[in-house]
Amino acid sequence: MEKNFKMLAKTLYGLEELLADELRKLGASHVEKGTRNVTFEGDTGFMYKANLCCRTAIKILKPISAFNVFTEEDLYKKVYAIPWEQYMQSNGSLAVDATVFSKQFTHSKFIALKTKDAIVDRFRDNQGERPDVDLDHPTLRINVHIDRNICTISLDSSGQSLHKRGYKVASTYAPINEVLAAGMIMLSGWNGQCDLLDPMCGSGTILTEAAMIACNIPPNLNRDEFGFETWPDFDVDLFELIEAAALKKIRDFHFKVYGFDKDPVVVKKAKSNVKSANLQEFIEIRNEDFFQSKKENDKYLYLVFNPPYDERLAIEDVEQFYGSIGTTLKHGYPGSQAWMITSNMEALKTVGLKPSKKIKLYNGKLESKFVKYDMYEGSKKTKKQSIF
Repeated sequence: MEKNFKMLAKTLYGLEELLADELRKLGASHVEKGTRNVTFEGDTGFMYKANLCCRTAIKILKPISAFNVFTEEDLYKKVYAIPWEQYMQSNGSLAVDATVFSKQFTHSKFIALKTKDAIVDRFRDNQGERPDVDLDHPTLRINVHIDRNICTISLDSSGQSLHKRGYKVASTYAPINEVLAAGMIMLSGWNGQCDLLDPMCGSGTILTEAAMIACNIPPNLNRDEFGFETWPDFDVDLFELIEAAALKKIRDFHFKVYGFDKDPVVVKKAKSNVKSANLQEFIEIRNEDFFQSKKENDKYLYLVFNPPYDERLAIEDVEQFYGSIGTTLKHGYPGSQAWMITSNMEALKTVGLKPSKKIKLYNGKLESKFVKYDMYEGSKKTKKQSIF
């Protein structure tokens, strides 16, 4: 039986607990949260499973060496000493990503270049030919992480970021990251127990991630390739076995996921993405203005949405816009739970509703708040009295 090894999963700020929980439920051992990452242990099959099934992971890294570094030459010698021929062939291709948190090393691109030089020089010296650099589709993607003087070299088992699920064929302006969308839905507590509405659905990312959560569909089922598929030790039979086991866990969903957008061109693009994900059976998208809408029935409803922030997508009167969000929720959506994310803290004050929860997240580089509004049937006071 193959031994377990240590791995590191990268995620977005604020989603660490969700990712740790996902990994535990999938069967990982020694799970420990960090900042924007979670470390864990598992075997090769689990590495395949984590890439396929984790909704809140951006990368799954497999560390192969860790050492102290004090100079660029020190880094070069220690990277050169790693037996790279075990991980790729000389006629393959590579890409190096570097992250540095150090006073000694301050330029991540230079560290990546120095690492690349050491690897190709080893191949040239030992085998007479060297791998090419291919930043888009390399045979092997390598991650260098320097924290003060500790350098960790890892193989990137994911390849392209795991937020690139493979279903998005039509993009809109300022779309939300798929990992962030999944994380928002999971943080809200929704997992398919009632209807869910995204009233400003854009490219349909929140709706697509919600439907996959409700049906327990592996989030990365539509990807063309993972990084580990080009490794010399890739076990295609094992991967297909794990994929088949994950597909058997798909479940029925008896509620509705639906969205609005007032731009008919955007609605068309969102529908294309939903069709690409093979989820049109579960998702309905309509050309409708949220501010002119009302709740469709008396059933409990979740709303999860990403309104414009007046950053990448300009709003003529941002305060009026956010005020209209509050008015529409208050008068049109009683008996619902509304969650929205925004980086515009001033505009958030004009919603006119008191959030019952605030969670700090980042949408790209924008520090944001993910806020919850409880829209009670009747007054809040009446609601409380009816409980007792």
